[in-house]
Amino acid sequence: MDKIPSFQKDHNKLLPGLYMSVATNGVATFDLRFKRPNEGDYIPQAALHSIEHMMATVLRNGPHKEDIVYFGPMGCRTGFYLLSENIGYAEARALIEKALEECLRLTSVPGAKKEECGNYLEHDLAGAKRECAAYLALLRAENKGE
Repeated sequence: MDKIPSFQKDHNKLLPGLYMSVATNGVATFDLRFKRPNEGDYIPQAALHSIEHMMATVLRNGPHKEDIVYFGPMGCRTGFYLLSENIGYAEARALIEKALEECLRLTSVPGAKKEECGNYLEHDLAGAKRECAAYLALLRAENKGE
């Protein structure tokens, strides 16, 4: 079998940041890399789950809701994938920063009730906010060239 594009990248060299990994058939895949791969520092599962709910809700209620195809976690717990249509890198970056800001203002995790979630007991709003704040700070530092 052919290696998929994400497995063709040397994960030992990947740093936290935002990457546009693939753009095919009008759908762009963005890697929101919160953590450096293979370094032992991963997003805790409950925080990962909460960020998934928070970002997916915010993005699907935002100005580009029609362009959002998918938002979900990387299995390695180092970040998330955002799949979108008609959104370039600069626009996606601005959209992600605004979504992170909105997530930091949330007072509860959307869709975290038993009837809404398949693992409703595994959420961590405070942990999710810590991870989102750290990633937002990283993106802003990159914008300033720090």
